[in-house]
Amino acid sequence: MPLNLPNLVTLSRIILIPLLIGIYYVPDHWFSEEAKNITATAVFIFAGITDWLDGYLARRLNQMSAFGAFLDPVADKLIVVAALLVLLYLQRVDMIVALIIVGREIAISALREWMAKVGQGKSIAVATIGKLKTTAQMVAIPLLLFHDPLLALDCQWLGTILINVAAVLTVVSMLYYLRKALPYASLGS
Repeated sequence: MPLNLPNLVTLSRIILIPLLIGIYYVPDHWFSEEAKNITATAVFIFAGITDWLDGYLARRLNQMSAFGAFLDPVADKLIVVAALLVLLYLQRVDMIVALIIVGREIAISALREWMAKVGQGKSIAVATIGKLKTTAQMVAIPLLLFHDPLLALDCQWLGTILINVAAVLTVVSMLYYLRKALPYASLGS
């Protein structure tokens, strides 16, 4: 495992997970609900920045590695799942929506692993529909964590709409990836 700067940045995203969750376990007399929401939103946004930064640094410093290529999507999925669990705990996201998003991530990860084993890993590279799903999700989650109105923006309302859009795109993208993998189904037998 090469511990270069990009991989350390990726690991920092995983280290942020207990902080994101722990914020909501701090007693209310130490930290108001509003302060918890702001801090959790900042942590999640910072994690999103590290997602961009680790890739940038890997390319810029020519420190790309197989371990980094493995760890980056794992860190992404872990921070999203952690945020969805927090939002479920706070009753700001519907359980079905969270299950769809988390279930798809597990299913597609398994599908990618299987496709790599049958020599077709590049056949299910990230598609535009997956990028749209990720964008909707990565905008929705901070809005739902923030929860309170921001200027004239109802963050909970907009976040709910976007996370529902992300859930629909999640199903569509999963069907897309499954359809791409179907021709190779006989290879795994």
